[in-house]
Amino acid sequence: MSPVFPMLTVLTMFYYMCLRRRARTATRGEMMNNHRTIESNSRTCPLNAEVVQYAKEVVDFSSHYGSENSMSYTMWNLAGVPNVFPSSGDFTQTAVFRTYGMWWDQCPSASLPFKRTPPNFQSQDYVELTFEQQVYPTAVHVLETYHPGAVIRILACSANPYSPSPTAEVSRWEILWSERPTKVNASQARQFKPCIKQINFPTNLIRLEVNSSLLDYYTELDAVVLHGTKDKPELSLKTSLIDMNGLEEDAYEKKDGCRMDNLNKKFISAILREGPNNGYFDQLPYELIQMILNHLTLPDLCRLAQTCKLLNQHCCDPLQYIHLNLQPYWAKLNDASLGFLQARCTLVQWLNLSWTGSRGFISVMGFSRFLKVCGSELVRLELSCSHFLNETCLEVISEMCPSLQDLNLSSCDKLPPQAFNHIAKLCSLKRLVLYRTKVEQTALLSILNFCSELQHLSLGSCVMIEDYDVIASMIGAKCKKLRTLDLWRCRNITENGIAELASGCPLLEELDLGWCPTLQSSAGCFTRLARQLPNLQKLFLTANRSVCDIDIEELACHCTRLQQLDILGTRMVSPASLRKLLESCKDLSLLDVSFCSQIDNRAVLELNASFPKVFIKKSFTH
Repeated sequence: MSPVFPMLTVLTMFYYMCLRRRARTATRGEMMNNHRTIESNSRTCPLNAEVVQYAKEVVDFSSHYGSENSMSYTMWNLAGVPNVFPSSGDFTQTAVFRTYGMWWDQCPSASLPFKRTPPNFQSQDYVELTFEQQVYPTAVHVLETYHPGAVIRILACSANPYSPSPTAEVSRWEILWSERPTKVNASQARQFKPCIKQINFPTNLIRLEVNSSLLDYYTELDAVVLHGTKDKPELSLKTSLIDMNGLEEDAYEKKDGCRMDNLNKKFISAILREGPNNGYFDQLPYELIQMILNHLTLPDLCRLAQTCKLLNQHCCDPLQYIHLNLQPYWAKLNDASLGFLQARCTLVQWLNLSWTGSRGFISVMGFSRFLKVCGSELVRLELSCSHFLNETCLEVISEMCPSLQDLNLSSCDKLPPQAFNHIAKLCSLKRLVLYRTKVEQTALLSILNFCSELQHLSLGSCVMIEDYDVIASMIGAKCKKLRTLDLWRCRNITENGIAELASGCPLLEELDLGWCPTLQSSAGCFTRLARQLPNLQKLFLTANRSVCDIDIEELACHCTRLQQLDILGTRMVSPASLRKLLESCKDLSLLDVSFCSQIDNRAVLELNASFPKVFIKKSFTH
């Protein structure tokens, strides 16, 4: 063999090794399932008794349909014994996430997806639950009471949230079970019993991750049951040959034996002897190699950087990190990870750190250090459920990110109210998500006063705001370019605030007024909305019982671009007015008439037959 290997041959062999590794990953998954089946069939009476326990507490979650001040449709309903199961239907005593289906990705407020997101990461929401006793899990059962099939991943954590003295060992997460989103046609209750893998540590902290994109309606969860043993279970001989913890590919590289090691050494030796000669790769334009590398995931890009100097140069080019999505790696991302990426990310424009940093994985100092180096070009910053954030972090953001246009702080409910004052310095903001935060009225008024370029604003479930009419008045006066506004569960907005919004924000395309009980149709607020906001594409009037036929007819007359309408719970809308709406609004694709007392199943069937392209939702309770 010639001592000089062309660079193209080296890359080809590297690609071949990656394919071999991926093939081995799939094979070992099948082997694990096969060995697990053999073991379960031959298992005798357990040496230690199995512990069965329901969740003790819900410690964290990304969103919920319910209010922060009640128990209806909230994640907190997952704690304890079942409230509903085995009954099927729509019950307020269950846990419900905020969204379902593809509708939220098709409305004007939807954000563009990040590039370089690994295809196997499809989680949209999560909930974390603690249990009384630490056990080695043998089963996790999820009691689903309505539209099952959203759970796509179950994880266990080695940390004990109830430990009086936290151990020095850094907590880690292990995937017990994972699957791509699949369509479940039945809406009836079921006890979901995925086949989980065994782990080598006891746990009392379980995390469910969900994807509701294929669901026809909101999924409802009633309880989670953890089965396990206090002592580490004995594995059969065949099962013990398999590393059940092998989420890391390094564990499987050792199984290749000396052959692969020797081959790697030959390639490395050849590259070193080769010196500056990179074979055919020297003839490829720099930009073409960059385009090829754009198709790699972040871990693969980091691995490829270790193969040779030329590819290291390409893989460390800051242009490869314009979009940096770190959310898929939330379980392992820490200060060291940010430090490693820091030199490569000086030109990053989109950064997603959602779900990261819990339990001390990311420190305030580590985040601040990263942003001071990499924040100058930032345009979009996603920090949903990033519980490491404090006032210092927001201050650093306001100082280091002068070009920031998109800031998402959804469900950062541990941020103190005074921290939000710093957002007012970000005068270029066009999108601001403050769902489930503790922002107070004074800070929000300051933000609205200085951030007049806002086009998308989410204030859903912000319970610390005292007077939403004052906020609505400021929005109408300052945010003339506003296109979408989320006021979900803003409990004290009245017709006065709606009047200010309708007159001051004529470009509104999306408005969520779900569960705002102080709005009354008799005051003319919904009629005013219809007449003054002709560009509306999405309007949610969920659980407003005063919505009537006049309001629907006004929408049919003036809001012909309407695509999504939710009037769940109204008692005063008839099938006749809905027919007028469907005839006028040719683009309407979603209509929720659940619990509308005048709209029975027969009326829904008739409307479905006349307008087959519209998804008409009608929930039920047995």
